[in-house]
Amino acid sequence: MISKIINNKIVFLFILPFLLGSISVFTFSPFNISIFGFISISGIFLLLTYVNRKSKNIYRKKPFLSNFFYTGFFFGFGFFLFSIYWISYSLTFEDSFKFLIPISVILIPAFLALFFGIIFFLIGPFLRNNIGSILIFSVSLSLIDYLRGNILTGFPWNIWVYSFSWFTEGIQLVNFFGLYGLNLISITIFCLPAAFFFKKTNKILVLLFYFLLFLIFYTAGSYNINKNKKFLENIPDNQFVNIKIISPDLDLKYNLDNKDVHEIIDNLIKYSEPDKDKKTIFVWPEGIFAGLYLNDIFDFKKKIEKAFSKKHLIIFGSNTINQDTQEIFNSLVVVNNNFEILYQYNKRKLVPFGEFLPLEKKLSLLGLKKITEGYGSFTSGKDKGFFKYEDIFLLPLICYELIFPELVQKSSDKINLIINISEDVWFKNSIGIYQHFSKAVFRSIESNTYLVRAANKGISAFIDNRGNILKKLELNEKGNIEMKVPLINNSYKNKNDLIFYLLLFTYIIIFLLKKND
Repeated sequence: MISKIINNKIVFLFILPFLLGSISVFTFSPFNISIFGFISISGIFLLLTYVNRKSKNIYRKKPFLSNFFYTGFFFGFGFFLFSIYWISYSLTFEDSFKFLIPISVILIPAFLALFFGIIFFLIGPFLRNNIGSILIFSVSLSLIDYLRGNILTGFPWNIWVYSFSWFTEGIQLVNFFGLYGLNLISITIFCLPAAFFFKKTNKILVLLFYFLLFLIFYTAGSYNINKNKKFLENIPDNQFVNIKIISPDLDLKYNLDNKDVHEIIDNLIKYSEPDKDKKTIFVWPEGIFAGLYLNDIFDFKKKIEKAFSKKHLIIFGSNTINQDTQEIFNSLVVVNNNFEILYQYNKRKLVPFGEFLPLEKKLSLLGLKKITEGYGSFTSGKDKGFFKYEDIFLLPLICYELIFPELVQKSSDKINLIINISEDVWFKNSIGIYQHFSKAVFRSIESNTYLVRAANKGISAFIDNRGNILKKLELNEKGNIEMKVPLINNSYKNKNDLIFYLLLFTYIIIFLLKKND
């Protein structure tokens, strides 16, 4: 009976890979149970080496490369099926999209799983039970993450290193290595337990390596955090700005009338609790004026003028339109108490199908449109600048843009504040909300900058330049949080993926030297 199971292709090429991919969801937020990362990645590596051996005798009399593709595809399918199932929730807000829910649940994970299938197809025949194979396997997984984060529109969601979002000391080096560099190291850490099953491996050395690696990361991280605390204590008072985050927890509602808008603004003012004598920047979340254009909100400016003073700025999200080109943008705007627009940023990274419809001319003939209100797709913004106000150099990120490290990497060295406005209602109350928030921790460390996040149906927070969450409003919690935020003037941030490329090269060289050991 046991021998039949061991030699059963269905078990080892389909069921086990799927299960190993599925349990990996528990290593990410909100679970953060890292042991599942070790089981998942070490397990799929050992399974691939097993399939490599069996492909030469039991499965086929000669190597059968499709076995590696099946193993990778079903591992990836399980990984994405359970970690991004919440994408289908966004389709429930528009009746015309509901028929796509079953398709999205299956097709999106299946498409992303192709990355695993193709890469495993290529490297599978070279994998053996040795350290060199662990290195090339780690390279392959890191390349999968890098490719899906950069090709087409990019979708760098649940990169393996994000599973360490709870380990603040351990992820401090993301500023040096970059997200993808530290991701490669994280994958290697997850895969090394497989070495305990190698015949020639010194298990004591492996344990010693883990101990030294943990000691290095924890010590270096703790040193940076403590050093930063002393640095912050010496920042003069005039380099602080008072910011208040407002989370009204408003329900998503389309086709707003004047009464609805009055009620929304009244709620925003109530939760803002403006003190006319206190210099403050108020950050309202994205999505509170769903479907409205900036000109529509402008009609209610008297309420703003009455409640706020000249010492106040308000940051919020709104749809805007270019009157010359008729292009529509998802924008972040900064206004004063007279509702004069001081700055407008147009979102650069748009959500496919959510904010724009790919192949719009053809798909619109089928009655499809973007998920958000309105028929026309948003246009991607081109602005790579920042908002300059007194000593503030503000980098804006709108919702989904938070997941892209390149937007921080390519920003000006002058940036001393990041503000992310978001509407996470599309996730409902799923794990997607927590996964989205965990990305903010990494962006703050990568940029060495305080990050201010205002979410309507989501998690709002102040995060310092070392990824520590200082104040937070939980999911479905209404109200505001306020804090004096230091403006850190420095150029110490991650600027590119050079370290990642160097690590890839080093891993490959070691593999070539060790592949026959």
